[in-house]
Amino acid sequence: MNSLDWVVLIAYFGVMIAIGVWSHKRVDNVSDFFTAGGKMPWWLAGISHHMSGYSAVMFTGYAGIAYTFGVTSFVTWSLPIAIGIGIGAKLFAPRLNRLRSRLHVASPLEYLKNRYNIQTQQALAWSGLLLKIVDVGAKWAAIATLLSVFTGITITQGIFITGAITAVYCTVGGLWADALTELGQFVIQLLAGIAMLVTAMSKLGGFSSLWTVWDKLPSGHTHPTAGPYTLTFLIAYLFIKTFEYNGGMWNQAQRYMATSSAREATRSARLSAILWLVWPAVLFFPMWVAPLLVQAKKPDASDSYALMTEQLLPHGLLGLVVVGFFSHTMAMCSSDANAISAVFTRDIAPAFSKSAREWSNRAALLAARVSTLSFLGLSMALATQINSPTFKDIITVVIKWVAGLMGPIAIPFMLGLLRQFRKSGPTAALTSWAAGLLAFFFTNYNMDGSAKTDVALQYQVALPLAISLVLYIVIGFIKPEDTPERDAIIATINSDGDGPDAAAAAAVPAPAEAGDAKVLGREGAGS
Repeated sequence: MNSLDWVVLIAYFGVMIAIGVWSHKRVDNVSDFFTAGGKMPWWLAGISHHMSGYSAVMFTGYAGIAYTFGVTSFVTWSLPIAIGIGIGAKLFAPRLNRLRSRLHVASPLEYLKNRYNIQTQQALAWSGLLLKIVDVGAKWAAIATLLSVFTGITITQGIFITGAITAVYCTVGGLWADALTELGQFVIQLLAGIAMLVTAMSKLGGFSSLWTVWDKLPSGHTHPTAGPYTLTFLIAYLFIKTFEYNGGMWNQAQRYMATSSAREATRSARLSAILWLVWPAVLFFPMWVAPLLVQAKKPDASDSYALMTEQLLPHGLLGLVVVGFFSHTMAMCSSDANAISAVFTRDIAPAFSKSAREWSNRAALLAARVSTLSFLGLSMALATQINSPTFKDIITVVIKWVAGLMGPIAIPFMLGLLRQFRKSGPTAALTSWAAGLLAFFFTNYNMDGSAKTDVALQYQVALPLAISLVLYIVIGFIKPEDTPERDAIIATINSDGDGPDAAAAAAVPAPAEAGDAKVLGREGAGS
């Protein structure tokens, strides 16, 4: 990178901070901070939902998969995400929106206290929080790895720089800042991605390379599944991503909650699904043809895209593509920080502190900002250990840990929204959660804590979700725990119009303890 590239990068950081400061004016309470007060346009929520779904791991870990195995990187990753979000557009998006509009909650997990019980809410909240610290830590490590390639600074320095910039705008401006910066980031990475695509095609014979280059690539590069990414893995990943990207990891749920109505939430989900179907293919093409352009130095080829960018692009465009790397990571990490802050502020703290249940708007907003900073700090500290023997490497954390552990956390939360599973109560939720976590451990590790090497990747990520899913459903039939109060909650979030089911909202118990009922009521009035 030369001075022109640095100007582009510094200007990008400046714009992100400016957006955060401007968004500060739109945040008056925790409802604004966590769900934009239900005033976010559907198209902005859709772009934000898309941008918050992937990070610089796309340009490191998945670039390595694309370099080594070819188009399977798209078929077994972004394609199932697009299909999963398309399914969730009608199944989950409108119901998640009704959590805010009808139950007046500011955190995705806030409804679980009455849908199940406080123990279930806390189990999902704490386990999800710890998993997200690891997940976001992997994202910081990925962008810092790229930054070190281009600038020569250490990975620790890169983690601190990106984390500090992200902390400024997402802490000051909340979800509004996240969404608006993600819009800007989308435009930037659109320009950067097209620049890289055009450059790669020009090196390989022009536009015709889109269909003439494939016979020059390594054998098997065009196979839809390859290596450890088998058909079984694809099917498992489809199930996993359907839960994860429709709200199972909470930050995407906030985008649906932030729109003005259930219909608008559905529209935002459909836009995100289309973007997931189209845009990753544009980004992946240069990665697929990278073996013809560069020689990767790392065994997993995670440096291939960075090397290609550095060798092929002129200064200025190089800076723009580096900014594109940052845009993905900062979008995901800031959205995760906001979601975790919502869960801590609205779900965890009130369960342990009476004063937290009686926070004023000002105190609650301060707590939201402090918890956002705390989460970012913890994830940045963990990022320095991502390549340690415990975590192995970036792609192991993202694929194995997140995909494998997400299911047990997401299933009680997501399926609890649906009328078909109304009989599944606290016993089903907690048993499926605990069994799924245990399944992950015994599938991936020996009793002494050493990693197993004889279990296929698809089983490592799929078995925890499958066990949780089966137990959640079966226990609901064996031991039904539906009550009039729980049925009223489910009816409220499943009704489309203003009929009897919608009217049942009046019968739904308050989603918070008595101490903070007035706070929820005050926030809900503006929703």
